[in-house]
Amino acid sequence: MNKVVIMADSTSDLTQTLIQSRDIKIIPLYVNFGEQSYKDGTDITTEELYKKVDELGYLPKSSAISPGDFMMAFEPYIEQGYDIVLLTIGSKLSGTYQAALVAKDTVEANRVHIIDTNNLSSGGGLLVLKACDLRDQGLSASDIKQAVDQITPRVRSQFAIQTMDYLYKGGRCSALSMFLGSVLAIKPIIQVNDGKLDVYKKSVGKMTRALDIMLEDYFNLFDQIDKDYVMITHSLADKSAEYMKNQIMEKGLVPNQLLETQAGCVISTHCGKGTIGILYILKD
Repeated sequence: MNKVVIMADSTSDLTQTLIQSRDIKIIPLYVNFGEQSYKDGTDITTEELYKKVDELGYLPKSSAISPGDFMMAFEPYIEQGYDIVLLTIGSKLSGTYQAALVAKDTVEANRVHIIDTNNLSSGGGLLVLKACDLRDQGLSASDIKQAVDQITPRVRSQFAIQTMDYLYKGGRCSALSMFLGSVLAIKPIIQVNDGKLDVYKKSVGKMTRALDIMLEDYFNLFDQIDKDYVMITHSLADKSAEYMKNQIMEKGLVPNQLLETQAGCVISTHCGKGTIGILYILKD
């Protein structure tokens, strides 16, 4: 059986500590300010992204990984005798998965196993960590894909949006919705359902109300949650993250690993500063 390398795209929003300690190979998507293109997390950080938006007055466009980028990532590992397991952002949210399939067909296709996470941010990151666990248990690349495909529908991802400004600038809400959201202090809670983003609930008032709604769901589901990993992922929302972690600790409903991660540039481009989510996997 060949050795296995786990790859993921940059939207998995894992920390550098996790990436290095679990030996994960990250392939970046792109954010583009006009003609200037940056690799997500490599050429530009989330903090630098927001600074550029403030300076330039417009949002960048994100773009998928090209088949050529994937080929360049695959070939050295295939030559070294590895089989590859690649996890990508959901195919309904980006062209990255399709580009990976194109690249797979140009190399030794039976050596590359591609998983459509049907999710985004650390919703996909959770699956990456599960894939690493299976690799470390000695499973083959094909068995890892088969197992992770079974887990994928059980991921629960939800995010509270602090400001609707980025949704409006990105064309994802109308001017009227933006106005009403600002006046009424509406904080939409977005959930990933069947690979698509839906408004799950709406909170009015302080951000902590939106956090409490997400936490209530987590507490109610705790007995059904896979305790290996739970993620709190945010875009420069340190105080909100601290609040959520403290509430979880006070309740005593703590998973084996409660991980805080930062949303990268691609995810932050679409959701805006202050966005925060809690992400977990339900038991089979």
